[in-house]
Amino acid sequence: HEGAPYIVTELLEGDTLRERLRSGGLGVRKAVEIAVHAAHGLAAAHEKGIIHRDLKPANVFVTKDGHVKILDFGVAKLIHPGVRPDPFAKTTTSGPATDAGAVVGTAGYISPEQLRGLPADHRSDIFALGCVLYEMLSGKSPFLKDTGVDTAAAILHEEPAPIAVPGREIPVALRAVVERCLEKQPEERFQSARDLAFDLGLLSGVSGVERVTAEPAVGRPWRR
Repeated sequence: HEGAPYIVTELLEGDTLRERLRSGGLGVRKAVEIAVHAAHGLAAAHEKGIIHRDLKPANVFVTKDGHVKILDFGVAKLIHPGVRPDPFAKTTTSGPATDAGAVVGTAGYISPEQLRGLPADHRSDIFALGCVLYEMLSGKSPFLKDTGVDTAAAILHEEPAPIAVPGREIPVALRAVVERCLEKQPEERFQSARDLAFDLGLLSGVSGVERVTAEPAVGRPWRR
């Protein structure tokens, strides 16, 4: 302006998910609602070839009017649009390179393939979102231990404890969605953030996904 460069940034009013989780987990409906919006945000980034690589509660912001924003793409990676991400390929990424074997991400939310120094793809973000959803429901991270080494070992070799909250019922189908996000092998997770958002939407009826219902056919016994 008048010869001086300036930066315009979005003003957000609200809290990060980390701040909201300081007092414990969220209700099931609120947790699923936030996860659906975050999944749609990841899907939009992935469709542009952008992999976040550091999704965690501190990087998920909930505005006062209920919008969910994904923050801090500082270690994000660009994959050429139109090229299907391959977790073992080292030729599809652009931008500042990550040294071979380097680990990028935050302890407790980093995927097994990132820990092994393999290139991350969109399914690494799905693993991280699974960790975030687990924490929203239970109030604690699924893999976080006292030390970084123990946390890494848990992510690579241990299964998280079943989600259980005293006095609160966690639907079996929702637990199954979380468990699929947290699979050790990328090919066993949801293969897109859009699919994850759709399945979560079916559980809650939010984000434009209608609840699936079935009515008994006249003259025939109803079958599920």
